[in-house]
Amino acid sequence: MLQPSQPIYTVAGIRTIETAAMPSAKPPLMERAGRASAEEAVRLMIDRPGALLIACGPGNNGGDGFVMARHFLQAGRKVVVAFSGDTAKLPGDAKKSWEAWRDAGGETLSDLPSAPPEGWALVVDALFGIGLQRPINGRYADWIRALNALPCPRMSIDVPSGLCADTGRVLGVAFKATHTVTFIALKPGLLTLDGPDHCGELVVKRLDLDANSYLPAPGWEVRPALFGDQFAPRRLNSHKGLFGDAVIIGGAPGMCGAPLLSGRAALRAGAGRVFVGLLDPRAPVVDLVQPELMLRPAEDALSEGQAIAIGPGLGRDEAASALLHRAVAGKHTLVLDADALNLLATDDTLAGALTRRHAPVVLTPHPAEAARLLKTLPDEVQANRLDAALKLAQRFDAHVVLKGNGSLIAHPDGRWLINRSGNPGMSAAGMGDVLTGLLAALLAQRWPIEAAILGAVHLHGAAADLLLAKGIGPIGMGASELPDAVRMLMNQWVAQHQHY
Repeated sequence: MLQPSQPIYTVAGIRTIETAAMPSAKPPLMERAGRASAEEAVRLMIDRPGALLIACGPGNNGGDGFVMARHFLQAGRKVVVAFSGDTAKLPGDAKKSWEAWRDAGGETLSDLPSAPPEGWALVVDALFGIGLQRPINGRYADWIRALNALPCPRMSIDVPSGLCADTGRVLGVAFKATHTVTFIALKPGLLTLDGPDHCGELVVKRLDLDANSYLPAPGWEVRPALFGDQFAPRRLNSHKGLFGDAVIIGGAPGMCGAPLLSGRAALRAGAGRVFVGLLDPRAPVVDLVQPELMLRPAEDALSEGQAIAIGPGLGRDEAASALLHRAVAGKHTLVLDADALNLLATDDTLAGALTRRHAPVVLTPHPAEAARLLKTLPDEVQANRLDAALKLAQRFDAHVVLKGNGSLIAHPDGRWLINRSGNPGMSAAGMGDVLTGLLAALLAQRWPIEAAILGAVHLHGAAADLLLAKGIGPIGMGASELPDAVRMLMNQWVAQHQHY
């Protein structure tokens, strides 16, 4: 059965839920968090004898660590706690947790101890949680570097210290966990930018709270359950006309490979027919690798299909601009990628026409393209990927896929999602062209616009994950290898749908 999607909250949302839940929470939320952390730690240490080290910080994250330490002490497990702060300055609940640890016979060290001869069974980062706003430096930065160097499992409580829970940015230096146990719900920074590199295996402990009952979730994790209804088995009495015509437009001189990659992906994703419109007057008239593709002059292809994807290898000359204006003026569902986005970024008339369209529009920028559209720098986009995606969706009244580690999907009405499938093998030329083809194919098959976006983005990453599991990549994974993996996954999901 397909696993349900999990909600995602920003720090402000988590704080709202905590404030609402705390007055009636028995046991208190900090007690629940510490106990949940201890339970997860037991799983990680099941075959590892020896002591565990918990590094506690000066706030509530440190309080969670003290609760966790007390549970292990009371269970008879050797636990060492390092804490360099002033106990008198601990927040109220954290101070109570420290006192309970002390009263149970626990002791604290003011600096990190050397590892025992047999090494630590586990080291736990309870230094800084979701409230961190400034870069970590000084003693705590030294602690984090030392902990990162230890050859043992490393667990973070709620969020790796030094990682911004909203954006995934590293604030100075960040703990690099092999496992992270986070509370109440997922946070954006755990799933995008540098978050996945620092979180390791991610587990959510809800602390017996129904977050959505306190505050409706603003974001969700992309999972097949969100678009699984589209995977009903095809009827025996089928023909190609039932599965739509996808159109890919691009292929300026020297760049025909990009739209051909898109077209091949569209075929593998189930489109009934795929038209590839090429700008290059000397373009091939047949794709010898995929002769099913219907190659056309770009102008002719614009009149075909249920969905048009324009941009792969399009170029930025006058002919490309004229084609894009025609596409925007049409009534098809439209996907803009690559050079179509670069042209849009420099043409205010085109941008205005785009916002006046009645048919849906999907923009699929990488960070540099997003920066051009927002008239800023790529580093600014990456500094807050969620904010950038939402701004683009609002500015162009479009659905936006901000590509990258933890691709962001933003809808014009302000809803957003984060996709977790994919791996570093996708850091190669042509991967974006494959995504464009998948989008065109699912839209051509008349998937609802939001389901098509979620399905294409998740399939794109999941296909790369399937290749990785087979030993293909991450080094040397090619975009042309993805479409066959997409086909395999789609048929597996159809079979699962039929089974259940």
